[in-house]
Amino acid sequence: MDLSMIQKLASDFEKERGWDKFNASLVFTHLIEELGEISRHITVHEGYKVIGLGHEAPSRPELAREFAQVMALLIQLANFFEIDLEKSLLAELELMKSRFPADKWSEHMKDR
Repeated sequence: MDLSMIQKLASDFEKERGWDKFNASLVFTHLIEELGEISRHITVHEGYKVIGLGHEAPSRPELAREFAQVMALLIQLANFFEIDLEKSLLAELELMKSRFPADKWSEHMKDR
């Protein structure tokens, strides 16, 4: 399934529930909240927050759900503004190819 089809499925899902009527600012705020949940997983994974020392271990299935929720909310915002994500993403990747040459970046990243 391509991104355009997923975006259409999400649009239908939103409309069936009336979620297409939410203000973009509310959807954006919810998106930031869900990104914060991913942040919690990252800070535990990298050891900044220590399990057993005030923090609980987030589960892998929870992390997968957080990514899905972020994607769903991002798609909902794109639908609100009538943005074709697949077309926009492919166009942006083409621009990035010339802006960030692979040969120069791979050389730069060798010592990291």
